[in-house]
Amino acid sequence: MSMIRDLRDAVRPSLRKSNTPYNTYDTTRDPSASSAVVDCAVYREGQRVESESCQTPHEAMLRVREGGGFAWIGLHEPTEAEFAGIAAEFGLHPLAVEDAVHAHQRPKLERYDDTLFTVFKTIHYVEHAELTATSEVVETGEVMCFTGHDFVITVRHGGQGSLRALRHGLQRDTELLAKGPSAVLHAIADHVVDGYIAVAGAVQDDIDEVEIDVFSAPAKGSTRGSDAGRIYQLKREVLEFKRAVSPLLRPMQLLSERPMRLVDPDIQKYFRDVADHLARVHEEVIGFDELLNSILQANLAQATVAQNEDMRKITSWAAIIAVPTAVCGVYGMNFDHMPELHWKYGYPMVLTGIIGVCLAIHRTLKRNGWL
Repeated sequence: MSMIRDLRDAVRPSLRKSNTPYNTYDTTRDPSASSAVVDCAVYREGQRVESESCQTPHEAMLRVREGGGFAWIGLHEPTEAEFAGIAAEFGLHPLAVEDAVHAHQRPKLERYDDTLFTVFKTIHYVEHAELTATSEVVETGEVMCFTGHDFVITVRHGGQGSLRALRHGLQRDTELLAKGPSAVLHAIADHVVDGYIAVAGAVQDDIDEVEIDVFSAPAKGSTRGSDAGRIYQLKREVLEFKRAVSPLLRPMQLLSERPMRLVDPDIQKYFRDVADHLARVHEEVIGFDELLNSILQANLAQATVAQNEDMRKITSWAAIIAVPTAVCGVYGMNFDHMPELHWKYGYPMVLTGIIGVCLAIHRTLKRNGWL
């Protein structure tokens, strides 16, 4: 909350003292403010104005006010000090600024006066040679987007989810980029959801691998319950995936269904396609979660069955060993009146009887599936 008060104090007094609300950003006073800026450009009629390359967001907005178009400013993990001047320059709401500076936000869409603030969770699939109980399957990042009438500010957190290729690809589609800042917002949403689709396919392969291992014959020396750790770890990663996809459904529905002043009507049609793709991915992730629950239960059931089989084998051998134990126990009591002790064939007859009874018990148990 202290950051919010500092931002509010930085914005409001400067707006009252200046003749124009766009002169509040002074890079000479804050030379570190541009260190988080990875790209800053002005676009007019769908084309990047290379002749007016901008060193600071303040210069970009001055050129936009003078010649039209819009500015697209890209930031990577800015600090509070680095973002304070930009927030004052564009009149961003302190609550949205606080969310943009501090990562680990829930995907959402919020409107502050004439600015849309959107939070996306990016998902990256982590390649691994073999899935283990400690494997990291997905890695998350965040992209925040401030969308106004004549500016777009993107704030990225995490090592993944770079927007450089997206920017270059969008610059080649001048017709779409000419629609303004809402075209950039759509491109980011489409880029994020396309990443979800790719990750969903890779996670499906991991689930198929685990499913095959669980329902196939166990390897020699392994146990049925040895896959439980892998299944549980994969389920945790799917839940992380689910936290990125599920909250984004409602924002995409709003952008595709509800008219907004900051979203071009032609661009709104494109958001419908993004919402459809997101809904499909959401259904797949829900299916992953339910399938992993079933696989985990089947694995635990197989482990229980294997334990029962081991107990039956132990019980069977105990029954067989009980025969010679009982006979030897009788002869070990050393009674005087035991006629067979003085019989010439008593010893071989007793041994033959013990072996015959043991073989009969073994055959019976094996025929009933206990051995």
